[in-house]
Amino acid sequence: MDKLSVMQAFLRIVDRGSFARAAEDLGVSPALLSREVKLLEESLGCALLTRTTRSMSLTEAGRLYYEETLGILDAVTGVESRIREGAGIVRGHLRVNTSSSFGQMVIAPALPAFLDSHPELRLTLSMDDRVIDMVEGGFDVSIRIRAAMPDSALVARKIGIARQRIFASPAYLAAAGRPERPEDIPQHRLVGFLLADHLSSWTLTGPTGRVTLEIDPPVRVGNSLVLRDLLVAGHGIGTLPDFVSDGPEARGELVRVLPDYELPSPEIFAVTASRLGMDARVTAFLDCLRTALRR
Repeated sequence: MDKLSVMQAFLRIVDRGSFARAAEDLGVSPALLSREVKLLEESLGCALLTRTTRSMSLTEAGRLYYEETLGILDAVTGVESRIREGAGIVRGHLRVNTSSSFGQMVIAPALPAFLDSHPELRLTLSMDDRVIDMVEGGFDVSIRIRAAMPDSALVARKIGIARQRIFASPAYLAAAGRPERPEDIPQHRLVGFLLADHLSSWTLTGPTGRVTLEIDPPVRVGNSLVLRDLLVAGHGIGTLPDFVSDGPEARGELVRVLPDYELPSPEIFAVTASRLGMDARVTAFLDCLRTALRR
C-alpha cells in the first residue's frame, strides 16, 4: 500500500463527502477507494469513517488522522516546491572527469569565467586519459571523445566533434621531405597516440576517396599534449585533434601534412549516469563547454 497515495485519497474522500465524487476526481473506481480505506483502517486497527447508505462521517480517530495527514502532505508539498525552485540554481558539488588534453586545452581556459558565474558551486575536475567507471568514481559527468559510444546504461549527449588531421613541424619536413600522397606516409618517422583507435592503421578520406594505411609508429605516447610537443620538436609525423593542434598551427609550429586528407572525426560526448543527471550544475557546465568549443 502506497501510504502517501492513500492519504491523498482519504483527504479527497473527506473533502468531497463521497467515495463516488472522490473517485471521479482521482480517475479511479469507488470500489478501489473503498478497498484502500478498508486496508488503511485494518492497518491502523480502528475505523476512520462511519458509513451508511445515505451519509458518511469521520470517527474521532478519523478526524485525528485527517488533521495529521493534512500537515504531512503540506510538508511534502513544501519540500517538493523548494526542490523545484532550487533545481535551477547552480550550487552544490559538481564532479567532472575528462581526458588530460581536453581538460587542459578546452575546459581549463573556460573555468575562471564559469566559476565566477556560479560562486555557490564546488568543482572537482579529474583528468585521466583512460576511460574509468564514472559511477564508481562518483562523477556527475564524464567527457569522452569517441567515434561512437557503446550501448550501456549511461546516457551520452553529443556536444561537438574533434577534427583529426595530420601534422609535422616545418623543420622535420625540411629535413625528411613532405609526403605528396598517402602512400608516402609509412616511409616517414611516425609518432602514434597510444590510446587511439588508429594507432596502427590510418583511414584517410580525401580527393582520391578513402585510403587505409598500415603503420608502425616507433614512438607511441598516451597523451595528446606530449604527442604535440614531440611533433613541434621535429620528431616526426602524427595526428592531432583540432583542440590540440589549432594553437601550434596558428603559430607556425606545426603545418598540415596532406591537407586534403583527414581521419574520421570522433565525437565529443558528455556522459551522465542517467537522464536525471542533467541537473542545473551539469546543464550549466555543458553550456559552458559548448560555448568554448564554438570558439
